[in-house]
Amino acid sequence: MKTAITKFRLILMSIITSLINSCTSAQPSETIGLLETSSNFTLSKGADVSWLTQMEATGYTFYDADGSKKDGLQLLKEMGMNTIRLRVFVNPSNDKTNGHCSPAETVAMAVRAKNMGMRIMIDFHYSDTWADPAHQTKPTAWASHTFEELKNDVFTHTYDVLKALKLAGVTPEWVQVGNEIPNGMLWPEGKIENNQNWNQLATLLNKGYEATKAINSSIKVVVHIDQGNDNGRFRWFFDNIKNNNVKYDVIGMSYYPYWLGYEAGKENLKDYTVTIANLEQNMKDMVSRYNKEVMVVEVGGYYTLVQNTKDMLTDVIKAVKAVPNNKGLGVIYWEPQGEKSWSGYPLNAWQSNGKPSPALNAFKD
Repeated sequence: MKTAITKFRLILMSIITSLINSCTSAQPSETIGLLETSSNFTLSKGADVSWLTQMEATGYTFYDADGSKKDGLQLLKEMGMNTIRLRVFVNPSNDKTNGHCSPAETVAMAVRAKNMGMRIMIDFHYSDTWADPAHQTKPTAWASHTFEELKNDVFTHTYDVLKALKLAGVTPEWVQVGNEIPNGMLWPEGKIENNQNWNQLATLLNKGYEATKAINSSIKVVVHIDQGNDNGRFRWFFDNIKNNNVKYDVIGMSYYPYWLGYEAGKENLKDYTVTIANLEQNMKDMVSRYNKEVMVVEVGGYYTLVQNTKDMLTDVIKAVKAVPNNKGLGVIYWEPQGEKSWSGYPLNAWQSNGKPSPALNAFKD
């Protein structure tokens, strides 16, 4: 195992050196520094674009409103976005939509986004593929590890990826330790079941925090769960991690009104107006209750409901801005460029002609 890890680090360092050499033409004025000061607060408005590399590799072409070919990142920037979020898998497959997002690929895209003047968030899944409330599968290389070894795995993986980013000239503004983890992560060792095992989850989260701060103490660590409109869910989770001394800086939320069902046996509702007030109230409560900042790190609307999605994004941004003292940090759309014919994902915000959906105009304000 140590030989494999050493080999991985050597390969990653080689890729990073190449990236640094290829990016030396970037001017300081093209980049945004780490952590804008509170006296010069700027709302983060952005997108998770982790599919973008593969979209380009498979020949997908992006176009602006006039029909001219254009870089997908540039299009998002022109829609008013200033932040890029990137997920990291440990040893992913080459599957077009369910794999990739390796550390090396993440470094390459982060350098590209940074050189375009974008702020950066890194989202650690601690898996070889998707991690979410229903799936938190350990990486294959960690599958037989003891809990003591898993603690080291989390620290080392987090540290190594962030160190690689730093060597490539990128210090992310935010780092997510785990992705949508109301039921824990790295199952079964870090799984929350029957309201038990909080101490082990806390230990794993703190290892991610410690690795992040070892790279740069100014990076803000995000702990992220889903259903941002559900105050009871958030109080339950964050009360428990507070009681177990978890260290973090920002409470991250997902908000997908399309997937939220409100009556047993009823088709999932698409009308965000049912829950938007609860989202705002929950954010304000999180800030007051835990003295933390909050951020909607994932949001999305159904791709054919253009006006509904635009209205939803407008109101989510308003809700974040309504959080007192600039404690509402921003709003990030999950894979807006992941057009349906390529990704199969229905909550994208792109048109079949390769152009951005007008729904994204909500970010231009």
